[in-house]
Amino acid sequence: MSFVEELIPAPAPGQCLVRTLVSAISAGTELLVYRGQWPEDTPVDDTIPSLVGAFSYPLKYGYSAVGIVVKVGAGVPPALLGARAFCFNPHETHFLVDMDDLILIPSQVTAEDAVFLSNMETAVGLVMDGNPLVGEAVVVFGLGVVGLLTTSVLGKFPLSVIISLDGYAVRREKSLSLGAHYSFDPNSPETRDQLQELPALKGPVGGPDLIYELSGNPQALNEAILVGSFDSRIVVGSWYGSKRADLSLGTRFHRSRMRIMSSQVSRLGPSLTGRWDKKRRMDLAWKLIHSIRPSCLITHRIPFSRAGEAFELLHGSPGQAIQVILQYEDET
Repeated sequence: MSFVEELIPAPAPGQCLVRTLVSAISAGTELLVYRGQWPEDTPVDDTIPSLVGAFSYPLKYGYSAVGIVVKVGAGVPPALLGARAFCFNPHETHFLVDMDDLILIPSQVTAEDAVFLSNMETAVGLVMDGNPLVGEAVVVFGLGVVGLLTTSVLGKFPLSVIISLDGYAVRREKSLSLGAHYSFDPNSPETRDQLQELPALKGPVGGPDLIYELSGNPQALNEAILVGSFDSRIVVGSWYGSKRADLSLGTRFHRSRMRIMSSQVSRLGPSLTGRWDKKRRMDLAWKLIHSIRPSCLITHRIPFSRAGEAFELLHGSPGQAIQVILQYEDET
């Protein structure tokens, strides 16, 4: 990766100039870009104005920035000057944003908690799509930031058991503090037997009712199928990019009548659109951020000028980090 200097532009009518305070690196999607695993025929993101366009390098990327409005264009209320806002914007010290794309941060939410808004909204969407019922047994594969936030939201439901799986101990330990009852290493040969011995997964039907695959690893989807049981629901929140999934869809899967569905935050599920819109879901995400305080997931705070170190850490030593944020306070 490299830095490119640009002149800080003046805001046009209807625009605001934002000075960034912190931005969060996505260890899922952004690492696909960093590693060159983004499918080149896939647009960057047609739902985020700052990322609209065809994929090609060099590319400014990122979608979780928190900053302060420092200048406003004509037609923008002067009261917005000094306001703190979350924006779906790449990593950069300053940026222009249309006034309507500013998401103002509630006064009781800190900047470091606010930077989790996009991931919390994703977690809310995943839980809505999974539609957990009272007393169900739920399994979460993958405890990156989205997996941990999904676990924390599930922890507010009266479920019989929440089981989390991840290859890194630091993530498993964090999941237990956020609502998981048990956490296992999916790479351990003993894990499948341990799951089968859990009282909550025995019963007349056996196996989990609901499974989330949030690891970003295609092989984990196959593991989710093997862990599933009759009529299990599998929600796939992972995006594998150009990676391929090799699945066992033989007799066991066929006769179990399992259901696999994709979940993606850009659009609400069709069954929800009658009563829910993006603003209502976003308002719920803010309430959950205030309740859960996800800044507890930040393991590294790195100056923006050393952003390369942040990506190297996430790429080379993922077991040491959960959420890495970039800080801009000393940047000009």
